Amino acid sequence: MFFLGGISVQNRSTRKLVLSGFFIALGLVLPFVTGQIPSIGNKLLPMHIPVLIAGFVLGGKYGFAIGFIVPILRSLLFTMPPMFPIAIAMAFELGVYGLMTGFLYNKLQRNTISIYISLIVAMILGRLVWGIVSYFLFSINNTVFTWEMFIAGGFLNAFIGIVIQLIIIPLLVSALNKYGVLSYE
Repeated sequence: MFFLGGISVQNRSTRKLVLSGFFIALGLVLPFVTGQIPSIGNKLLPMHIPVLIAGFVLGGKYGFAIGFIVPILRSLLFTMPPMFPIAIAMAFELGVYGLMTGFLYNKLQRNTISIYISLIVAMILGRLVWGIVSYFLFSINNTVFTWEMFIAGGFLNAFIGIVIQLIIIPLLVSALNKYGVLSYE
């Protein structure tokens, strides 16, 4: 067994695996809070929050895996969101969220500004990926995915959720950082 900074490599792997399960579980459960009213759930984006935080806490590789798994698994278990095209497009979107928050935050100075930079860049890139994937998935069904659908689905309908994420996530990440929970190798 190898030791890094007083914590064995095996313990770090176990910690990351357990936290990954925790974030996946949160991603599956949080949408039930708004699940009875889908129009509100679509605006609050409850599945996005644990994925974004997972990227900060566990890094980009784990963040990507968690983000990709959550919408697919939720679709398989609860049939919401519908697998095609929504859950598949969301898997790519959320995967990019987790990847980019973890990657950027790890590369930056890890302060409040870097939290916002990582979060905003991840949210923009994730939505762009969602739009590109949605365009291709819709075209498989000979359905048009328009620029208006992209703007509405990615930004206008999601505005409240984006604001909530920009308030809650930096507060949580700052607190986790303060208490030493964010530890990258």
